[in-house]
Amino acid sequence: MLTQIKTAFSRSQATILQDAAGAVSLVVMLMVALHLPLGF
Repeated sequence: MLTQIKTAFSRSQATILQDAAGAVSLVVMLMVALHLPLGF
């Protein structure tokens, strides 16, 4: 089972990095949107 996990991770490493970048950008946009009313 551990071998299967390692194989799946090595095959999809580029996709995992793209997904992580997307998740970080969503969190940043959420934080900006929540703090936007403080400026007005």
